[in-house]
Amino acid sequence: MIKSCYIHIPFCDNICSYCDFCKLFYNEKIVDNYLLHLEKEIKNIYKNDLLDTIYIGGGTPSSLNLKQLDKLFNILSILRKSDNIEYTIECNFDNISIEKLKLFKKYGINRLSFGLESTIKNNLDVLDRKISKTNVKKVIKECRTLGFNNINIDLIYAIPNETIKDLENDLDFVLSLNVEHISTYSLIIEEHTKLFINNVKYISEELDYKMYKLICDKLSNYNHYEISNFAKNGYYSRHNMCYWRNNNYYGFGLGASSYILNRRINNTRSITKYLADKYILDYEKLNKSDIISYEMILGLRLIEGINKKSFLKKYNKDIYKLFNIKKLINDGLLIDNGTNIYIPLDKVYISNEILINFIKE
Repeated sequence: MIKSCYIHIPFCDNICSYCDFCKLFYNEKIVDNYLLHLEKEIKNIYKNDLLDTIYIGGGTPSSLNLKQLDKLFNILSILRKSDNIEYTIECNFDNISIEKLKLFKKYGINRLSFGLESTIKNNLDVLDRKISKTNVKKVIKECRTLGFNNINIDLIYAIPNETIKDLENDLDFVLSLNVEHISTYSLIIEEHTKLFINNVKYISEELDYKMYKLICDKLSNYNHYEISNFAKNGYYSRHNMCYWRNNNYYGFGLGASSYILNRRINNTRSITKYLADKYILDYEKLNKSDIISYEMILGLRLIEGINKKSFLKKYNKDIYKLFNIKKLINDGLLIDNGTNIYIPLDKVYISNEILINFIKE
């Protein structure tokens, strides 16, 4: 049974310089048409599973107008939702409104994820974003007044010319908002983005590491439960835990991905093809070795790592007989505490160098 579902809304009022996600400038007519085809895709593929998590991402879902958001939620009413569902929508502070928040509440949204990214002028200029601290605080207050008690803030660091003090100021501001969940991402300069085209360079690895350590220190009152994610007790992202636990999930919409019946499926990023109901771009059929490789690469992103008994029950395999775990432990790159195998905290920053050991040849 599939318990999680991702919905992609690719439209944005502004295209940020760093964004490599599947996105388009907002156009009212295209959005209206897109929603019709999104409904078709869901009705064609969804198999009436009872869902524990739904995540509406983008793009910028909050760029849709009230009528379109109402249409979207009516489409999603076809999805069966468990009594304790985690129902998330991504928002931008500059296009959210009290009316949209009330609509979210009406349709059962109980988790909000806001892209803050930074409050520092230099950083915002680099990222092609605009943020007002006053507006951010106003929006968060409105969310609380309406009863939203599960809010995430995204923060980007390691931005060209960013200083440690800049990052400290950003973190202090985020902490002042007292949200339940904080996601922090070191800037990646992806191909086909404005930053890449403009030949923007990364900061030094030494400074990047200092920034990561500062984040871990400043957010010490939160649970650091995944490489990039921090949460108060009881507020881990259940939807993202589905990914990190290598469980099946639906993905609907332009550029969305699914993992269903041992197949990883990628939807087209072409709006023309999507509006012609040609949803799927390609898929990868996984064998057991592939699936186990994904299990390790995803599961070891979690600070608690991989539970050995759960792994044995899931795959009927001894993890030590599949991988050279002992060598990685002897090299100080993994720890086995008797129950779980995990990356030690002082090595999390170099996790990619460790995870490469589990990539299938």
